[in-house]
Amino acid sequence: MWTYNKVLQYPINIKCPNPKLAKFIISQYGGPDGELAASLRYLSQRFGMPDQKSKAILNDIGTEE
Repeated sequence: MWTYNKVLQYPINIKCPNPKLAKFIISQYGGPDGELAASLRYLSQRFGMPDQKSKAILNDIGTEE
């Protein structure tokens, strides 16, 4: 039913790798102060909100992050 092709959507050619920059970029996405952590905080806080409007706002913010 499913086929997996390990092919990049857009081929890349890295001429000069920069490990410091790569570490910084990864930390911005998945680190403690990254986008994923912020998104999950918003989405988990919405469950404690008393009214539907507040829940909807936090849901929208978390989804957008």
